[in-house]
Amino acid sequence: MAAEGANYLVSVVTLLGAAVIAVPLFKRLGLGSILGYLAAGLVIGPFGFGIFTNPDSIIHIAELGVVMFLFIIGLEMKPSHIWGLRNHIFCLGAFQIFTCIAALTAVAVAYGFDWKVAFVSAAGFVLTSTAIVMQELSDRGDITSPRGQQIVSILLFEDLLIVPLLALVTFLSPNTVASSQPVWQTIGIAGISLALLVAAGLWLLNPLFKILAKTKTREVMTAAALLVVLGSALLMEMGGLSMAMGAFVAGVLLSESSFRHQLEADVEPFRGLLLGLFFLGVGMSLNLSVVIANWGLIISGVLAFMFVKGLGIYCVARIMGKNNANALDRAIIMAQGGEFAFVLFAAAASQNVISAEVQANMTAIVVLSMVLTPLFVIVHKKYIVPRLSKQQGELEADHIDAQHPTIIIGLGRYGQIVNHLLMMTGCHPTVIDKDATLIKGMKKRGIKSYYGDASRPELLHAAGIENAELLIVAVDDKAQATHIVELARKMNPHLKIIARAYDRLHVFDLFRAGADIQVRETFDSALRTGKKALRAMGLDQALVEEIGEAYFYRDRHSVKVMAEAYDAESKKFRTEEFLKIALENDQETMLEIQQIMQKER
Repeated sequence: MAAEGANYLVSVVTLLGAAVIAVPLFKRLGLGSILGYLAAGLVIGPFGFGIFTNPDSIIHIAELGVVMFLFIIGLEMKPSHIWGLRNHIFCLGAFQIFTCIAALTAVAVAYGFDWKVAFVSAAGFVLTSTAIVMQELSDRGDITSPRGQQIVSILLFEDLLIVPLLALVTFLSPNTVASSQPVWQTIGIAGISLALLVAAGLWLLNPLFKILAKTKTREVMTAAALLVVLGSALLMEMGGLSMAMGAFVAGVLLSESSFRHQLEADVEPFRGLLLGLFFLGVGMSLNLSVVIANWGLIISGVLAFMFVKGLGIYCVARIMGKNNANALDRAIIMAQGGEFAFVLFAAAASQNVISAEVQANMTAIVVLSMVLTPLFVIVHKKYIVPRLSKQQGELEADHIDAQHPTIIIGLGRYGQIVNHLLMMTGCHPTVIDKDATLIKGMKKRGIKSYYGDASRPELLHAAGIENAELLIVAVDDKAQATHIVELARKMNPHLKIIARAYDRLHVFDLFRAGADIQVRETFDSALRTGKKALRAMGLDQALVEEIGEAYFYRDRHSVKVMAEAYDAESKKFRTEEFLKIALENDQETMLEIQQIMQKER
């Protein structure tokens, strides 16, 4: 018994050790974490050092990582948002998948296979790896972007497609018996399972979490979160659908729950660990003996399948209006086969639709495509993306998929603080910035924001400026800020506008452009510095605060009066009226502060 326990512990330590060594090394080399997991799995698997001999069992357990990943993604998507993606899911998804199945079937027939074998091979390879694609989108903070949402929609359609494909394999089987379950019954069971999950999500889950929250026991909430994820996955699997689909639906149903953030925090650690384990298992399952025995067929097959599938995806994306860069990006990250292919090939082999040899070869092709994808992504990022960016000039603005009463323009060091404060109060403004790198980083941190130039009226219109209640302009470019204020005021005369000002003269420009409130970016910090200096000189804290408050209101009043008299065409401080206002305000401010100090004495 002790020996068995020791062996089990050795296996766990080996898995963790392989991940801890390989992943940081590959990330340091710029090859990414996924390739690190795959390489580590290959080394410790049956075709490496042979520490593990049954990678299928590890993959089966580690698929829960993909399940939890889809649950977390579901938490970020409200039902209304999913409904808004229905055209992408059913129209775009169907267009891409059926186009690629037809093209890949033709490739397999060209290799000399029977049409049934060719169709099953093509249908299996079309089912993209959810784990690889979602991990890549997550790494670059692209899941919530418009192009990311379209890719997620296609993956959801593929999850739905597994049921009819399995039913079709049964129909194609030469040894189908009369007692086989009819197709309508298979689809009916899947529909009932989905309906039960939706019903539980609408009427059961929220009351359950409210009851558990009253216990104030953290481990019980964690157990409940895992129960929801795994229970929904089990229900979908029993209904013939994918486990990932069940977890995603459960996440969507809980997306508007007050316990959403707690659920995400509870599931996240398990998701990361199990997803890494999944990639280790895929690396282990690469059967090198099969590859060596049929190396010509497998190498040419994987390259042909990936090229044709990628070309099909690229063409569909271009037909649907995507630019060259976005279409190529989608083709690169979705050109591989996926984990559902193993399920389809196993079912086809068990029913004699394909032979055991074809199953082994196609499994090797799918696994090899999953191994090659991270390499292709790296090459694409380093060598192709920079060239495309130079050719296309400015990037295409993000599609703004949600409008809010408050809009923030600019997410730099100034705008981030404003946005963070508003979010702490429960307000979620529409945030726009034209720094693509900054937006990408913000998305990785979970801050929903959009790339685009807000000085263009079409982008302000897309953000809902006509119906907005408050606009905060936090950009550091004086001319751009003034232009945005002018544009917004014309588009919505009743809009409240707060604008960041570079200096006093910029305050005057913003005032004339239509900003209701102009905030000098250094005024408050300079005023705080002056108050600190007074304290350092020995003045009482209460006196310093009173002086600071008086100076603040006097200065704000003087700026307003000056703005009304300001002539932008004349040079700085040259008009008599302007100088008179400035001198009078300085004298009045000094008099008020002297009176405060005399009163304290």
